[in-house]
Amino acid sequence: MTAELDDLREIEDLKARYCRTLDTKDWASFRDLFTTDFVSDTRESGGTVIEGADDFVGFVRSALAKAVTVHQVQQPELELTSATTAAGLWAMQDVVRFMPGVTMHGFGHYHETYEKTDGSWRIKTSKLTRLREEIRTPLFTLFVSDRVRRILQRAARPITT
Repeated sequence: MTAELDDLREIEDLKARYCRTLDTKDWASFRDLFTTDFVSDTRESGGTVIEGADDFVGFVRSALAKAVTVHQVQQPELELTSATTAAGLWAMQDVVRFMPGVTMHGFGHYHETYEKTDGSWRIKTSKLTRLREEIRTPLFTLFVSDRVRRILQRAARPITT
């Protein structure tokens, strides 16, 4: 039982490092948290699927390079599925300040799998789902519903002739 509890604690520490290294923009340490074949799936929250840890870290680095971010996770539901694999669900909230006066505040869940390689746990897959997103400015707060998200996605697409 002690080894199992140690593994669960290591996965909790892994996710804490995820938040810290993402928010401090420590990209080398952030990359070390993922398996090489990591898959990110943010389709349900308006994003896409990214395969490969290097591609994912490159995407996040580019997207958030100038943003101030705060990520918090809590209430983990973790299950060891074997001696070297695990699954987890985390409640999350994030704040992303894109520029002065424009901030996104999001709430949702990370659905993840983990793999233990070379004695260390790493994130193998991560799916982000959102319960709520708000764009906040000094003048108003906009709730980003599924309908608003679709409109924003269409507006962001390149215009083709």
